[in-house]
Amino acid sequence: MTPRIKTTKAFYRTGATTFFASQHDQRFSYSLHVPSVHETTTTPLPLLVIQHGTGRTAAEYRDAMAEFSERHGCVILTPLFPAAIGDPDDLHNFKFIEYDGIRYDRELLAIVDEVGTRFTVDTDRFMLQGFSGGGQFAHRFLYLHPERLRAVSIGAPGRVTLIDPDREWWLGTAGFEERFGAPVRLEEIRKVPVHMVVGAEDTETWEINNPGDSNWMDGADALGRTRVERITALRDNYLALGIDVTLDIVPGVGHRGMGVLDAVRDFAARVLPRTSPPPAS
Repeated sequence: MTPRIKTTKAFYRTGATTFFASQHDQRFSYSLHVPSVHETTTTPLPLLVIQHGTGRTAAEYRDAMAEFSERHGCVILTPLFPAAIGDPDDLHNFKFIEYDGIRYDRELLAIVDEVGTRFTVDTDRFMLQGFSGGGQFAHRFLYLHPERLRAVSIGAPGRVTLIDPDREWWLGTAGFEERFGAPVRLEEIRKVPVHMVVGAEDTETWEINNPGDSNWMDGADALGRTRVERITALRDNYLALGIDVTLDIVPGVGHRGMGVLDAVRDFAARVLPRTSPPPAS
C-alpha cells in the first residue's frame, strides 16, 4: 500500500474521509473511501456510488467497501440524504426522486461532479448501487440518467417502478416526461449492465405493505407481497423490454444490505476497470 502523505488535508482525503457538505445544497453531504493509489495515479479512478436506504447507514457501507476500494483502485462515494427535510416525520424523501421541490437525482449528480473537481476520479460514468430504499432510488435514477451510469446494482427495493407507460407513477412510468422533463430512453437503458440482488429470506412484509402511509400507492402489492417477489417482477419487466439483467438471490439472507454485498462486489469487479499502483521506481 502506498504510504499516505502526512498532512491534515491529505490525511482526511485518503481512506475513509469525513462527511463533506455538498456545495450545491448544504443540507446534503457525502463521504468517500479514496484508495491509496489515488496519491500516485494520473489516471482517473473509477467511481462506485452507494446510495443508503431508510436507515441512512452511509458510513457503514463506505467502510464495508474499503477493502474492495483498495484492491480494485476505485473510489467509493456514499451520499447522505437526511430524513426530515421539511417534514420532521418524513423518512422516504429521496427514494422517489422528487420530494417537496427537491430533485434528488440532481443533488446526487451535483455531488458526483463536485467529487470530480476535488479528486482524480472518472465522473462521466459511474456505477450506482443501492439496497432497500437505496435500491428504489437506484432503479428510478437509471430511468432518468442512463448515460451517466457504467452499471447499476438494485438491491431489494420494497417498492418497484416498472417501465410501463400504462401504470401511473411510481408504480409505472405514465406521465414520466411531464413529471421529469425527459422521456424514458430505453435504447440508452439497454446499454447499462443491470444487477439485481435480494436475500432469499427477505420475506417480511410489515414495512412494504402499509396502506395509508406516505410511501404507499394502491396497487403496490400487485407485483407480489415480498421483496423477493417484487424484484423478480422488476427483472421480468426489464427482460421483456430487452434489458439484460443478472438477478442474484442470496441463500440464508433476510433484509440485510451487508448480507448481499459479496454479490455486489462480484458484479462491481466485472464491470469496473481495475487501477493498479504504478511500478516502484
